[in-house]
Amino acid sequence: MSPRSALPAPEAPAKPLRRDAQRNRDAIVAAARDAFAVEGVGASLEGVARQAGVAIGTLYRHFPTRLALVEELFAAKFTDLLDAAEEAAAMDDAWQGFCHYLERFAELQACDRAFNDLVSSKLPTHAVSCQSVERAKELADQIFHNAQQQGVLRDDVVPEDLAFVMWSQAGIIQATRTVAPNAWRRHLHLMLDAFRAQCAHELPEPPLTRRQVDESLTAFECREDACAEC
Repeated sequence: MSPRSALPAPEAPAKPLRRDAQRNRDAIVAAARDAFAVEGVGASLEGVARQAGVAIGTLYRHFPTRLALVEELFAAKFTDLLDAAEEAAAMDDAWQGFCHYLERFAELQACDRAFNDLVSSKLPTHAVSCQSVERAKELADQIFHNAQQQGVLRDDVVPEDLAFVMWSQAGIIQATRTVAPNAWRRHLHLMLDAFRAQCAHELPEPPLTRRQVDESLTAFECREDACAEC
């Protein structure tokens, strides 16, 4: 057989973890989910290991970096966000769909400080698959298109304007978390009224481009805090 016709050897399937190793991994993920939700992505990994009942070395064997653990937790949250976007894009009432999407997004931010940290900064490139990110953008575009087509969403806003909602909510959630944990809902609905077509007034500046949003996220101050121990 010539080298040209030789077939590459198939990749060996990932070896399943031993039962005790899988139990340790599950305990680490559960403890990290609780700690990160309360303390953000800067939560103590030593504390996570202690809560999981494992040594810190065991944690690092399963998750060599903080980023690896963050990615594990963020993937599930992003799936919840995609599900909400799919529901919103399919709603007959486009304004209800628009509100449903932003309400669910803000709820995810409010109930999980780590998620709030991450969506307020430039996401690590491997936090979610490129396919998931592209699907999220497609759905946001569709939600906007549906609402503008029905005449309920002002025609001078673009999906990139959601960044302002996300950034403002992040700060409000963090500032009021222990004082008035539901205050973000009031602000969100004030913002929703600003998006209504009947409330539209001429805006003094053009919208940010997608590239400008990405650059702004990269420069956002909390990105350094999120990645400090990655």
